[in-house]
Amino acid sequence: MSITGRVSFDAFGKAAIACLLAIGAACCPARAADRPQWGDGWGRNFVSDETNLPDGFDPATGRNVKWSAPAGQNTNGSPVVAGGRVLIGTDRPHPSDDRGRADCGALHCYAENDGRLLWQLLVPKLKDDLFADWHNVGIMSPPSVEAGRAYLVTNRGEVVCLDMHGLANGNDGPFTDEGPHMAPKGKPPVSVRATDADIIWLYDMRNTLGVRQHNGANGSVLIDGPYLYVSTSNGVNSTHRSLDTPEKPSLIVLDKRTGRLVGADDARIGSQIFHGTWSSPSMGVVGGRKRIFFGAGDGVCYGFDALAAAAAAQGDKEAPEAAPRKLAPVWRFDTDPDNRTDNPHQFHNNRTEGPSTIIGMPVFVGGRVYLTAGGDPWHGKTKAWLLCLDANGAGDTTARKPIWSCPLNLHSLATPSVADGLVYVTDWGRHVHCADAATGKLVWSHKARGTIWGSTLVADGKVYFGTQRGDFWVLAAGRELKVLSTCQIAGGMGSTPTAANGVLYVAGNKKLYAVARKAR
Repeated sequence: MSITGRVSFDAFGKAAIACLLAIGAACCPARAADRPQWGDGWGRNFVSDETNLPDGFDPATGRNVKWSAPAGQNTNGSPVVAGGRVLIGTDRPHPSDDRGRADCGALHCYAENDGRLLWQLLVPKLKDDLFADWHNVGIMSPPSVEAGRAYLVTNRGEVVCLDMHGLANGNDGPFTDEGPHMAPKGKPPVSVRATDADIIWLYDMRNTLGVRQHNGANGSVLIDGPYLYVSTSNGVNSTHRSLDTPEKPSLIVLDKRTGRLVGADDARIGSQIFHGTWSSPSMGVVGGRKRIFFGAGDGVCYGFDALAAAAAAQGDKEAPEAAPRKLAPVWRFDTDPDNRTDNPHQFHNNRTEGPSTIIGMPVFVGGRVYLTAGGDPWHGKTKAWLLCLDANGAGDTTARKPIWSCPLNLHSLATPSVADGLVYVTDWGRHVHCADAATGKLVWSHKARGTIWGSTLVADGKVYFGTQRGDFWVLAAGRELKVLSTCQIAGGMGSTPTAANGVLYVAGNKKLYAVARKAR
């Protein structure tokens, strides 16, 4: 098969092809110890069964650093690992790319064994809409990988299916316009190389659905059978006082084989979105049925029947060109009912009162949903909570109150980690907290030295997290607070660590580290 577009077989391309051939012609299926999606599958818990992970590392000396690779200037994506590859979303092309690109959306694919660049996806910025694609944000969506395909959302709000080989083995199609797609608006197609991404299909949420993302597209795709559950990132316009598209969905479902729209929420969320839609869906089994949990921009956690379950209940069979189904919530919990208002935007920049939002993912463990909620970090009140909800039942369960609620020091962007009867979570007040999973009672809190944008990873008896100041912390997991190590990451860190196949992956803003015991 040939690569469409103008292929430049220069020394860069030839060397890259040689590297790709050296690792084999086919992507391996996801191995048992891979981490092919953000969090565990499918409850989104940030825990790992990996063992023999290091208590710390030192980027300056190379201690316990297996390899490192350049990222961008501001890396908001978190690494995923599948089939011998490590994927990370960032805001710059790989430094070896000489095509003169700067700020853009980028997804780098590295060889898991040594950190060689295998291919990269480059997506131009939305220059005509700054508030939809903020500068130096890049691709924030951690990919979800299955059967040699990676699914993610680009900085332009496009859901894409990528071949994990890249273009090295040809352009698989049906999408064959990689060259024009890489070109900024009004520019000629980019000369395509074997180290560019191979887009299988593309679904443009902005232009097809009419949604308007705010600041960027922030969501990790959830795979369930033939379906992809995707946040639309719908949010306010540049005034921050209203939404242009409040009637549009916040959660959609695509056919993973074709990218066809097969479902969209009918929860009427838009009018209550305070700022943006930042969370990603999770899934759990409730009463023998799969339920999709979604933390929305209106501060409500919704539960939807998974599409296959809904179709079975309706006695319906999937038709190839059936109209998209409306997903009505079968369960909901308002995290801040006392501050529900007809006009949430009147509280813009009010730091003492107003509605709440949900930014981290809802984590499903043992019939419970753990999540953070509270004021918007940029324009809302400073109050925030770690909540534990009963995932059972149906309808509006708000009146039942949470199983427990634990106040946080400040806003939280975090997804909780639930392990061994404890819950770990970070907040913007520079703290990481440990609470009892059964009661919500605070066990301990630890103050870091910088703002924390990412979440904790709990693995091998340790709690890993980093700060925007650049401090990377390793704490002992458990009821006794113990600092095992700290190190400095140049440029800071806003992502969440990942563990796979005996290696810890830490994405700083400027560099990705593969960390393993006695690596050097």
